[in-house]
Amino acid sequence: MVEFINYLNSVVWGSLLIYLLLGAGIYFTFRTGFIQIRHFSHMFGILKNSNQTNKAGISSFQALCTSLAARVGTGNLTGVAIAITAGGPGAIFWMWVVALLGMATSFVESTLAQLYKTKDDQGNYRGGPAYYMQKGLNLRWMGVLFSIFLIIAFGLVFNAVQANSIAQATAVAFDFNPLYVGIALVIMSGIVIFGGLKSIAKVAELVVPVMALAYLILAFWVVGHHVERLPEIFTLIIRNAFGLQEAAGGAIGYGIGQAMTQGIQRGLFSNEAGMGSAPNAAASAAPYPPHPASQGYVQMLGVFMDTIVICSATAIIILSSGVLDNPTEKVNGIELTQLALSSVVGGWGATFVAVAIFFFAFTSIIANYAYAESNMIFLENNHTTSLFLLRLAALGMVMFGALAEMPLIWKMADLSMGLMAITNLIAILLLSGIAFKLAKDYNLQRKAGKIPTFDIEQHPELKIQVEEGIWEKEQLKQWVSKKAIQES
Repeated sequence: MVEFINYLNSVVWGSLLIYLLLGAGIYFTFRTGFIQIRHFSHMFGILKNSNQTNKAGISSFQALCTSLAARVGTGNLTGVAIAITAGGPGAIFWMWVVALLGMATSFVESTLAQLYKTKDDQGNYRGGPAYYMQKGLNLRWMGVLFSIFLIIAFGLVFNAVQANSIAQATAVAFDFNPLYVGIALVIMSGIVIFGGLKSIAKVAELVVPVMALAYLILAFWVVGHHVERLPEIFTLIIRNAFGLQEAAGGAIGYGIGQAMTQGIQRGLFSNEAGMGSAPNAAASAAPYPPHPASQGYVQMLGVFMDTIVICSATAIIILSSGVLDNPTEKVNGIELTQLALSSVVGGWGATFVAVAIFFFAFTSIIANYAYAESNMIFLENNHTTSLFLLRLAALGMVMFGALAEMPLIWKMADLSMGLMAITNLIAILLLSGIAFKLAKDYNLQRKAGKIPTFDIEQHPELKIQVEEGIWEKEQLKQWVSKKAIQES
């Protein structure tokens, strides 16, 4: 089984996804005029009014926190450690590259998800890649295929990955029995999951900012104690990324390949740009300004925060601690991050990482389920029974992950993630012209001093594709006017 999954991963990652992911990111970056750099400050500025919402959707800030809940998890603490041990420090450089390019990719996919969103039976916004594949490309079969991949990946496999890291971290820090950890996770996750999408968004809005800030404060404290090593660390990352460490031994090609593969795999797992997961959260938002591109900027910020900020913090903790200089035993995954932090701050470092990974991974579990639910609704209109079964299956995989071995779980995650990403990247490349048009419309209104408001009447070619009533001009104008009155 492991050998077969290894073979499929080698085909998906070695022959297809790395080139497709980097190629798409480069294409979107150039076609948007380096939007992630030119409009960097606007990503933060748009958060000013990100708590605005209406009865059909969650706020932009809640959508950001929901996507960050899924993004900020084991990929930031466990995944970074795996990337460094398997691909060397140079893997971190390729994580940065895939994140910078992925910011443009995230803008495109999230903008499309907003444009093609719909309303479910309860009047809540739903959407994502499956929806823009059906409405934008008129390829329902492609949306069905993507939904199946996503449900397997996020509803099942990724939840096992998150639970696995929690079980490992608590075993190291507290010597807890993984069985009891799994039971506790199932109960806690079940309470939130059965509360629905808005319950998940509220929990993410409360937990994610607090834990991310606490982790970053600790990371900066660690960096402050090893500030003299920073030049050495960044030099090591760059040299290793281009195989300069291995050049003398003739293994330069292999070294670069390992660093690239591990960095891109772990980077994609962490920031999810291009994978097609975050657009499910983006589509659930009632964005302000009321324009599809505004949510593209918000989700672009999520990629930056996840990889450039939080993953880099973990990498610096590990590389500055010295635990890799003279390893006395083989450690991997979350244990390496715990050992690195403990070597700097003492025994409570392992405890802090255990607590951080618990909250990060717990919020990832509930956000992952939210993505799977949106895609189950896409597959099944009369969905009460199917959603109940999906919830049970998701919680079952949480228990499985708490008890299973890590290598198999991560390999399964890589495969399901790769298949999802390939399907989504093909779709957004085909639809990218629409996203570029929306970005231009948004920024022309900004330059004119207006609050960007999407007018579907000016885009008759899109009006026949989007759901009726979602982008009604008068409704959006009333919302803008109401907000202007509140601000005055």
